[in-house]
Amino acid sequence: MSCLQTIQDYGLRSIGIGERLLPRSDFTLCEQFTLIGSGLIWNLYFGVIALFFGFFLATGLAVAKNANRWWIRKPAEWFIFLFRGSPLFIQFFLFYEAFVLLPKIGIDINLGFVEITAETRWLTRAWLGAVIVLFLNTAAYTGEIFYGALRAVPKGDVEAANAYGMTGWNRFKRIIWPTMLRLAWPAYTNEAIFMFHATTLVFFSGFPAWQQKGDALYYASYFADKTFNPFIPYPILAGYFILLTFSVIGVFGLINRHLNRHLPQEKRRKIQFRPQVIR
Repeated sequence: MSCLQTIQDYGLRSIGIGERLLPRSDFTLCEQFTLIGSGLIWNLYFGVIALFFGFFLATGLAVAKNANRWWIRKPAEWFIFLFRGSPLFIQFFLFYEAFVLLPKIGIDINLGFVEITAETRWLTRAWLGAVIVLFLNTAAYTGEIFYGALRAVPKGDVEAANAYGMTGWNRFKRIIWPTMLRLAWPAYTNEAIFMFHATTLVFFSGFPAWQQKGDALYYASYFADKTFNPFIPYPILAGYFILLTFSVIGVFGLINRHLNRHLPQEKRRKIQFRPQVIR
């Protein structure tokens, strides 16, 4: 089988397109590169969805934690503390066990004028349950980053906005929020990189790979188990994530340049990649 045919057969296998059966013997480098790359689609899905929704929740958490009223501030503080204070790996298992305890047929919600049934059976699948855990986890870490940046917004900027007659939402949208993002973006870039790396933990969590449609680590582990040689599939996996890291740095770097476009070149904050050894 040619490498091109292998790519056609297994390139989208992780999402159910192509050959259903995995190769059993005589594994080629092309098969390993193709299947591990196919599984990376799920890692991209986990990371992108978690970061997208986590960004908005983190903004709300940062604003809530900065609020003067304790009944707004305390829930945000405890949410951030719990998800930052406990290991992500444990959060996966706790949420999975909690989702398993939910009724398989769903939960009936009575809205008064209509009763709807909320599906719960999909919560034990990685494509939804694991994404929820990653979304809440990254929202907590990003919320703390945004909170620090929010506290660092120069008072002069706020006073200038007040002098122009800006108040409430208009002041936050046009002055405070853009400045907060500009200050937080280099640290947030590192959080985004780590979140993509953390998606590999889904393989070890309780969330199963549905119909052998696993992530990149699933296929790397498959080849390592079959060939008894981990020094080929795992370096391939590492190479893919290094390329993914460079891509994230490039995309976030462009956004960072856009956020700082009004500043002189020498005053622009540059993104520095600082890898975290443990979460």
